[in-house]
Amino acid sequence: MPSTAQASLAVQPIMQIDNIVKEFSGVRVLHKVTIDIFPGEVLGVLGENGAGKSTLLKILCGIYQKTSGSIYFAGEEVQIDGPASAKSLGISMIPQEFNLINTLNVFENIFLGNEYSKGGLLDKKSMRIRTKALLDELQTELDPDALISTLSVAQKQMVEIAKALVSEVKVLIMDEPTTVLTDHEVKILFALVARLKKRGVTLVFISHKLKEVKKLCDRLIILRDGYLVSIDDVDDIEEADMARKMVGRELNQIYPEKVLGQSETVLKVANLSIKGLLHDINFELKKGEILGFAGLIGAGRTETAEAIMGLRTCDSANIEINGEPVSIDNVGDAVACKMAYLSEDRQGKGLVMNFDIVKNISLISLAKYVRGLISTKLEKQQAQQYVERFDIKAASIASELINLSGGNQQKVYLAKWMDTEPQILILDEPTRGIDVNTKKEIYHFIHEMTQQGMSVIVISSELEELIGLTSRVIVMREGAIVGELCGDDINDQEIMYYAAGIKGGV
Repeated sequence: MPSTAQASLAVQPIMQIDNIVKEFSGVRVLHKVTIDIFPGEVLGVLGENGAGKSTLLKILCGIYQKTSGSIYFAGEEVQIDGPASAKSLGISMIPQEFNLINTLNVFENIFLGNEYSKGGLLDKKSMRIRTKALLDELQTELDPDALISTLSVAQKQMVEIAKALVSEVKVLIMDEPTTVLTDHEVKILFALVARLKKRGVTLVFISHKLKEVKKLCDRLIILRDGYLVSIDDVDDIEEADMARKMVGRELNQIYPEKVLGQSETVLKVANLSIKGLLHDINFELKKGEILGFAGLIGAGRTETAEAIMGLRTCDSANIEINGEPVSIDNVGDAVACKMAYLSEDRQGKGLVMNFDIVKNISLISLAKYVRGLISTKLEKQQAQQYVERFDIKAASIASELINLSGGNQQKVYLAKWMDTEPQILILDEPTRGIDVNTKKEIYHFIHEMTQQGMSVIVISSELEELIGLTSRVIVMREGAIVGELCGDDINDQEIMYYAAGIKGGV
């Protein structure tokens, strides 16, 4: 029988998932999962990283093939043996990690595999018009002819959403769609969800943001270690209960106790400018400090980090490390200065997805394993230590990164940089797409590193993260620093006042 939340929905499910099992190399990651999904509902999917959420939904989209079990669509058993098969049923997915081709433009990516033709030739004019209409619905001013390689992470997310909507969709699966979006963009997305729901479209919504799940969804399912833990009406479950069911125990304080940095300055940045991007950036980072960088999308936070790491050419910059002037023209220079940088785009810029854990960890630090030839024994020993230290869940250190969950990929990314033995660590959106328990693990690890004398910069769009983790916050807007907050001034209101231009000047 349908639950209370389903009472207004059709009783006949649009999809039935019956005893689905999935194994990778003999390791079972889904254990006889059974769920009914109803037309016109928004179904939330919760679980820690590695719980099986993305694996289950990739099976529904034909990206993975189930090991056993059955799938029914509109009452008929179906074999979803590939993405084209899923699309023919009306199933589309907005992936957590982008599936875009950087060398193509926006409209070409949106219509890839669904091209319009006229007289045997591609009808680019019609595709551009349709793309513009989709982008207008998403209230974004993206140019249909813009190259994907020139877009920000948030803009790429909007392209993925438009790509999912280009064909007639009956079931839309959204895997962490809001993690890189501003509050304004999230509101636009939620309004779109409401419109699609009214049309009878079923939406399956994966998120680690419990408040969003509570606000947006009708029902939710919770997975843990590949098992279906519960199916609940959203009205009948509180956020604390969601978290408890996800981790299987009570979740204590997520943030460690704050510590102030020491008096010693380890990084001093002065007069950093890039024409059209950054304007006279000046700040200091203290030893043992966690310094936050806040600002709206496009404020210049990532560009500042990339400039410091030698990934961007500066028009001017004076950088000192431990009181000594340094010249950083490339990443190699930054690594030599004991600096490390985790990009917000871990798959695009940080990891090689078809490499295993061992090769990813030693990507930058390979020289330390050379004993005439590369000592694969030492590489494997060190990788195993990181797997244990960071509690990386994988079948083995030989597992390819593409088969790991987002949270475990992020832990490998962190291990990769820790293997360079840095003294200064810059983290750009370090917990994007990561569950609450893995966030806690990363926060406490950051705290542990600062206790050992490391200095950390955290760039984050999650105000709660900056408020809970950092002892000082620098706010940027339009490529400039407009405010610096500490103590009780680190709060939502003050940060947003500066970020939105109510306070501070450019």
